[in-house]
Amino acid sequence: MTPSKTTALIGCLFLLITAGFAATPPDWLGTAQGLLAEVGKRYGPEARGRVDAWLGLIAQNQGKPEPEQIAQVNAFFNRLEFVGDDEHWGQADYWATPVETLATNGGDCEDFSIAKYFTLRSLGVPEERLRLVYVKALKLDQAHMVLTYTATPGAVPWVLDNLDPAIKPATQRTDLQPIYSFNVQGLWLAKERVGGPERIGLWRGLLARMGVPPGQPR
Repeated sequence: MTPSKTTALIGCLFLLITAGFAATPPDWLGTAQGLLAEVGKRYGPEARGRVDAWLGLIAQNQGKPEPEQIAQVNAFFNRLEFVGDDEHWGQADYWATPVETLATNGGDCEDFSIAKYFTLRSLGVPEERLRLVYVKALKLDQAHMVLTYTATPGAVPWVLDNLDPAIKPATQRTDLQPIYSFNVQGLWLAKERVGGPERIGLWRGLLARMGVPPGQPR
């Protein structure tokens, strides 16, 4: 499977899911089956099974209350193995697509957070309720990434994290020191928007591979 073919399949599938297909129409099914076939060919049957389970997760949780969707997605990706980028991808920093993370059966905190973000967007959770947040994990004294969900404007965000499997309000995560947050719509320092998402090179590259234009949420 060539990188360009993989990217096209991933991008097409993501665009179909985020367009609101909840009942698996023929075009969606064909794209999904094509993706599964390619994943199986390159990574093997176990990888295909993990991606198939992810597609099932999306199909089964369409239309459910957002707290239930969030709990299911957080638990699903937290089961994967933590692997650093040097070992996993042979480079210092790489942000994987959800399919890459699932096919290779692991990733780091960025990969888990990104996979949760795109899966929740595929389930219809509004863009403005989700942010990827770079933090300092104080107990580990190192950089870390989490996903946050804010149910209503001004509410305390809930934190989806691979370090702590329990989804907790940010006020209870005193072990995390926020640095900046972002999504497709923008980049924020604290609560101040300081620019567009294109300012983050790795995020820009990931969105390009998935066919998602920065600043144009789906």
